[in-house]
Amino acid sequence: MRSVIAVYVENKYGVLTRVAGLFMRKGFNIDSLTVGETEDPAYSRMTITLNGDDYAREQLINQLKKLHNVKEVKLLEKEQNVERELLLVKVPNHPETRSEIMAAADVYRGKIIDYSVDAMVIEVTGEPLKIQAFIDVVKPIGIIEMCRTGVVSLERGATVLHTQN
Repeated sequence: MRSVIAVYVENKYGVLTRVAGLFMRKGFNIDSLTVGETEDPAYSRMTITLNGDDYAREQLINQLKKLHNVKEVKLLEKEQNVERELLLVKVPNHPETRSEIMAAADVYRGKIIDYSVDAMVIEVTGEPLKIQAFIDVVKPIGIIEMCRTGVVSLERGATVLHTQN
């Protein structure tokens, strides 16, 4: 079962290593991990996606809460949060496939952010399923290179992960 966990941590050296090390010690693979500074530069927010059963997920959450520099950990329920991901994909720019690529970018609300004689770079943002669907559409045309950011997520409404004291 796919889970999304939000972790509010002090923005200090070594925190990411401790969090990733916990997953390694427990034998869990992190499907995606995004980290960025919050509205308060003293803190960062991690969004971790992983697959596993309920028991293992609860064990990981409890262990995360015990780590030094971790201030808050929360399981984000799919129907109560907003998820987005960013994809940059480089595809060949051939006259015979150019219109198909541009049409796919348009349908998925992507932007062509680099255009050269031999390649195009397209930016697509959205839910992970949308990102995967776009990849599946352009894969037969050819993907030269791509990178995905991983999921970022916030709860809907006024709920926050951590309130400053």
